[in-house]
Amino acid sequence: MTREDKGTLKHLTDKLYGGLNLSWAKVLLLAVSAAALTAAFLIVPAFKGTSFERMGVYLEAWIFLAVIIMSNCKKPMESALKVFVFFLVSQPLIYLIQVPFSSIGWALFGYYRNWFIMTLLTFPMAYIGWYITKKNWLSVLIFLPVLAFLAYTGYDCASACARSFPSQLVAAMFCFAQVLLYVFTFFGGLQKKLVGLLAAILAVAVIAIRTPQVDINVSMFLPDDPILTESAAVTVEDTELASVSVASTGESSMIQIHASKYGTTAMTIYDGDNAYHYALDIYTDDGGHSQVRITPQ
Repeated sequence: MTREDKGTLKHLTDKLYGGLNLSWAKVLLLAVSAAALTAAFLIVPAFKGTSFERMGVYLEAWIFLAVIIMSNCKKPMESALKVFVFFLVSQPLIYLIQVPFSSIGWALFGYYRNWFIMTLLTFPMAYIGWYITKKNWLSVLIFLPVLAFLAYTGYDCASACARSFPSQLVAAMFCFAQVLLYVFTFFGGLQKKLVGLLAAILAVAVIAIRTPQVDINVSMFLPDDPILTESAAVTVEDTELASVSVASTGESSMIQIHASKYGTTAMTIYDGDNAYHYALDIYTDDGGHSQVRITPQ
């Protein structure tokens, strides 16, 4: 990269991360726009299984937007409030837009619970995260777990791309580009930049070695929509493949599945005098994504 190219890139990053006037109206507009775009990616069949669909499921795109908001705030409290409101508006709106197009209708909001917890966490995280604007060693310390997460997510997407090219190629490039962008923008001095890059590489190496073949942790509705009670319990034949528990009861009954390898096993839910039998299948789809399928038996 030439000196002129570096100067142009620095001008762009200085504008994006600190040179924008993000008023409350603009934050709300950004939240609504991001929600509408994400809902479109989830609704339109052409985006099924692509990198763009990930925006409705995973965090990397939302980290990108949150960093922009944080770095354009004057104070840590402003950062915390604006990021919190951004998520508070955008996340439920994504589900609301999908309701008319979903086969399960309003029950779709059963999946919002994890994003609501994440929304609550954005307040303290964005308060602390504002200090990345100082571009000192504290900034490095705050950013290290973010870089590790993005680097590993990029590695995971690149692995899916290798299994089924070009699946997840855009997502992998987006994650790695964020790592480089944040190191260039917020890590002042060569020493800090090297620490950031080495931390990202080390995180990928360690997690790649220690992570099981599959690591899925997801809440799902059951295909036959049984109404479970508080006494419901789940047994799984192959406990090494997955562990399953009841996540919620009543009309929006859901189960929590944590799978650690591919395969198929039998699963039974006992609820009083009732027994519901299923086949639980952990597999890779044509796009290279790990998937969970539950089939009544």
